[in-house]
Amino acid sequence: MSQVMSNISTQSWRLDRRTFLRGAGAALALPALNCMAAAKPVAAPRRLAAVYFPFGVSIQMGDKAKRPEWNWFPQGEGRDFKFTENLKPLEAHREHLSVLGGLSHPKVRRIGGHDSGDTFLTGHNIRANHLRNRQSMDQVAAAKFAGQTRFDSLVMSTDGGVGEPTRSSTLSYNEHGRPIPALNQPQQIFDRLFGAGDADTARQARRLKSGGSLLDLVLEDAARVRRNLGKYDQQKFDEYLDSVRQVERRVERAQKWMHIPKPGLTDADRERLELESDSKVPREYVATMYELMHLAFLTDSTRVATYQIASMGDATTLGGKFPQLLGLGKHLHGLCHGWNRDDGIEPLGKWDQFLADQFATFLDRMRNTPAMPESEASLLDHTTIIYGCSNSTTHNNKNYPLVLAGGREIGFQHGQYVKYGEDTPFANVFATMLQQTGVTDRFADSTGVLPELLG
Repeated sequence: MSQVMSNISTQSWRLDRRTFLRGAGAALALPALNCMAAAKPVAAPRRLAAVYFPFGVSIQMGDKAKRPEWNWFPQGEGRDFKFTENLKPLEAHREHLSVLGGLSHPKVRRIGGHDSGDTFLTGHNIRANHLRNRQSMDQVAAAKFAGQTRFDSLVMSTDGGVGEPTRSSTLSYNEHGRPIPALNQPQQIFDRLFGAGDADTARQARRLKSGGSLLDLVLEDAARVRRNLGKYDQQKFDEYLDSVRQVERRVERAQKWMHIPKPGLTDADRERLELESDSKVPREYVATMYELMHLAFLTDSTRVATYQIASMGDATTLGGKFPQLLGLGKHLHGLCHGWNRDDGIEPLGKWDQFLADQFATFLDRMRNTPAMPESEASLLDHTTIIYGCSNSTTHNNKNYPLVLAGGREIGFQHGQYVKYGEDTPFANVFATMLQQTGVTDRFADSTGVLPELLG
């Protein structure tokens, strides 16, 4: 075990917070434990995340609403609001989130309806700037925290890479406005976060492929560490290892579903049976990506993360097929074009509901994880998360559907549905998030922070 600290006070054993379990060339980061506590109290780190989905939502508002129960935005406003079917999975987190309506990026309102995904975290009119973007909000934070964690940021998406201008498959852009490639293979992300160093990557991959999981490789070292921990730390240590094991299993299942063809079937058979047989793929895949984000924050591997679920690219992309695999009848693009058709309102609403359910599970994990050992505050309380889309309906770049969650211990107040006018730029939300995370109080065309979101 590297960097074991000398005995301090009455505790017989202490660990540096960056200690790793090691074995057979693999290394697994540990969560925060009591025996890692410094001599002086250390404040829980502040974290920031963004989650995006494309093509808009089901909007059924006003007197002409055909199916108001499937309107993405809640009924009522302020603290007196009611979730509709679309966001009902978020009810349990009502006091930990705010629904935001009426916001958009002013510079993006007139560009193509399918061109706005690139701008969600930048607010930049790429059409007016020769398809060049600007630094994204998450990377402003990542630059501020640079060097404090193993990874400055975690950039993930369903389709991976960078895509192409106006059809980006990443939310993150560096200081030069260049896209940062997103990771989309759960095993790759898992190994990058919790595997050995670069020099051992190939050797570790061979070991893992031959049948030994990461936990198996470090098990002997883990047993030695556990014997020296106090009762509370042993319990937390066991919970952590169990959590990692669960993620490993989810990664394995997701990889199996996503990449192993069904034996004995022709391509036509697979396509015909895909809807039924692969209906669990999106659930496993999206859940695994959220689990990886949670573990990255839990181990303080990074303090900034982005996750793009599907892109505005061709309907044949991985994320574009998800609604079909869930039994909703159409690829994502086609599904979202039916936002106001009698036969399309409910299927799109159920897609919204699926996304909200996955997000709610992620909030569960964050909310049930202490920010620090024996802390009453949760990881969610110290993390601010923006969730939403850059379209309200398929081609409308106004009134983004947005949820701001977390951050109650860093000044946010929630349990409200706040409606804004078009004179309030979406960048004001980012300025508020960045300010409360300790970065800056300005971003892009922001005009100030939003006091109604703060306690």
